[in-house]
Amino acid sequence: MTRDLLIRGMIVGVIAGLLAFGFARVFGEPQVDHAIAFEEKMSQAAGAAAEPELVTRATQAGIGLFTGIVVYSAALGGLFSLVFAFVHGRVSSLSPRSTAALLALAGFVAIVLVPCIKYPMNPPAVGSPDTIGARTELFFVMLVVSLGALAAAVGLAKRLYAQHGAWNATLMAGAAYVVFIALVQYSLPAINEVPEQFSPTVLWNFRVASLGIHVIVWTTLGLLFGALAERVLAGQRPRYRLHAAR
Repeated sequence: MTRDLLIRGMIVGVIAGLLAFGFARVFGEPQVDHAIAFEEKMSQAAGAAAEPELVTRATQAGIGLFTGIVVYSAALGGLFSLVFAFVHGRVSSLSPRSTAALLALAGFVAIVLVPCIKYPMNPPAVGSPDTIGARTELFFVMLVVSLGALAAAVGLAKRLYAQHGAWNATLMAGAAYVVFIALVQYSLPAINEVPEQFSPTVLWNFRVASLGIHVIVWTTLGLLFGALAERVLAGQRPRYRLHAAR
């Protein structure tokens, strides 16, 4: 069963990657072009020599972007299916579709939204090359903390369920997650390397487009994989019960 789910997860990941690639080409790449043009303009104004282009812009926006998004989405789909196989029937008695949708929502919030609130995506022309290592480390620290806090919140909800019920337990665990993440984000250093001359419209559009790519991938995983998983698991009994059989 796990192998069947893994195959379907990777197939759904490829589909999600194709959809995200189309979105990125239409909405994301024009913002990258604007950012690169700004970088070239600033370099010319400073009298700096243009750096040699190792990979053409057409290759980056075409086969490079396609390969990166599709491979990422396929791998994410495989991981998503494995997590689903572990969670379904153990953590809750929800249907496969509901489990996949809830898992996709939680994954998007913990892996994408929370880290990007503190350290949002920036176009290629934004940021100093000397600080890229520190910025990457801080982003992954926020990512790991977010995932750990999510796991802790799920465990807290399970412990509170018997006394407070599913709805109240979920609300309390969610509130604990939000408060903890807010404290962590407040304590971590802020990074703002966007030049004052850089267009705020381009920056906003780039960040919206980048977030939109992830929304497409996670939404496709949650909805399409849930439908396929329901077929695979049809007729199987859940391994977990919220109430003991009488």
